[in-house]
Amino acid sequence: MSEIRMTGEIRTDYDCETTGLPAERWGEAIFKAGNEEIVLEVSVEKNIIVSIMAGDDAVWKGTLEGLKDFLKSQVKPQ
Repeated sequence: MSEIRMTGEIRTDYDCETTGLPAERWGEAIFKAGNEEIVLEVSVEKNIIVSIMAGDDAVWKGTLEGLKDFLKSQVKPQ
């Protein structure tokens, strides 16, 4: 039997919730808003790798630590 290394959850403002989606290697969430598509993919095969795609030409992919660093760099002091 495969090892569950990650679980996924999705919630919406319509009180819809799905929890405990098991994954051994990767998981993907796809959100569609009009003609736009936003995809979040997480891989746990070796290191934790995160991919964020907004449409066909806006993509970020890197380690979880790299994503944390990127997000922190975008925070502007108030």
